[in-house]
Amino acid sequence: MYAIVDIETTGGHAGANGITEIAIFIYDGHTIVQQYETLVNPGVPIPRYIQSLTGITDEMTATAPPFEAVAPDVYDLLHDKIFVAHNVNFDYSFIQHHLLQAGYDLRTKKLCTVRLGRKIVPGLPSYSLGNLCRSLKIPVEQRHRAAGDAAATVRLFELLLKQDNKKAIATALNASSKEQFLPPNLPPEQVINLPVSPGVYYFHDQKGKVVYVGKAKNIKKRVNSHFTGNNPSRQRQEFLRNIHSITCEVTGTELMAIILESVEIKRLWPVYNRSQKNVEFKFGFYAFEDQEGYLRLVIEKKRKYTTPLHSFPLLVQGHQMLRGLIREFELCPRLCFLQKGEGKCAPIPDHTCRGACDKTEKADSYNLRVKAAINHMQHQQPSFLIVDEGREPEEQSCIMMEKGRFYGMGYIPRDTAVTEGNMVKEWLTQYPENEYILNIIHQFADSNTSRLLQFS
Repeated sequence: MYAIVDIETTGGHAGANGITEIAIFIYDGHTIVQQYETLVNPGVPIPRYIQSLTGITDEMTATAPPFEAVAPDVYDLLHDKIFVAHNVNFDYSFIQHHLLQAGYDLRTKKLCTVRLGRKIVPGLPSYSLGNLCRSLKIPVEQRHRAAGDAAATVRLFELLLKQDNKKAIATALNASSKEQFLPPNLPPEQVINLPVSPGVYYFHDQKGKVVYVGKAKNIKKRVNSHFTGNNPSRQRQEFLRNIHSITCEVTGTELMAIILESVEIKRLWPVYNRSQKNVEFKFGFYAFEDQEGYLRLVIEKKRKYTTPLHSFPLLVQGHQMLRGLIREFELCPRLCFLQKGEGKCAPIPDHTCRGACDKTEKADSYNLRVKAAINHMQHQQPSFLIVDEGREPEEQSCIMMEKGRFYGMGYIPRDTAVTEGNMVKEWLTQYPENEYILNIIHQFADSNTSRLLQFS
């Protein structure tokens, strides 16, 4: 037995909106055996544009029962039926949410006539209820009223039942089928064909633009998890409506998926990704030669399209490192911008500065120590490869850190005997780094030493 449902609401998501009208047609596959319809007092004002669309006004609902009063009847009609609606997850999310608030937990199988229409009568220009009924010559009376739209959905469902030669309805109702949970605009075969491997997946909107990037140890399982449950929030309902296609990129390991996800979020800036979209105020060491020929070390915010000698997230970390280099290599604090003002710097009496600030020490001599400090700073940073499983048996994955910097990652032939970093660069793709990626790689390296190949 099917319960074919339509509702009118005060807005697009159940969490902050009410139901203004509900219609339920109980259909046995041949005829309508019971019909229920009522206006509902939503408890909140109906926006003017919705009043214009539906014709339902605040005055009409003022004397109507609240949903709590009709909840027992609604639950009795629905709980043992197959819930059918056009864009079923919208209607279902509202009714389930409001029933739960009234003390009823609705859990039924669902059928979406949008999804079924795409499968059973493919190739139509639009699958909105009005356009679909127009294409199939199904009359619609009282458009945007619950009873009128529900009656049209009954006629549409009747036609779909008759033309379902490939048993799309039975497939959708199969206990192992996830189709009833899928967004209305997402082709089910795209989910069915997803790999069960680690990787990154992309949700695209109607125009093909990426609206969400995610990473997974098992792409298929993770993608399906996005569509389970009935979260009534506005953002989730909008998110589901905007998913029209899925693409993915398989990676050899979960670590590579995490790195690629971070790179892609920074590159694509998808509208539904929240994490990792903060601006990173990262600092770095830079060197330049001044007009007198002296090499100067300076700490600055990391500039776009530049490569610092070394980078760090906090300014205080850079100052600590720079002070250590000044002490060890007897550099001038003034020429490193740690001391302001004119004249000699403070360490000269202690003989920890040899006088480059007042030209007592010549540039050639001073610059040799600056270069030695730079070399020391860079060689203190680790260089290593993380060698792990590939996407297929014939290859192995490789992530490269070079002098504390993330160089890139890729795949190398499994029979390659790797002894040093330059051997693998031709197989690797270079990617931009960020603090999140560096932290993830170092955390993995610290707890997976057997995967590491150190090199200088």
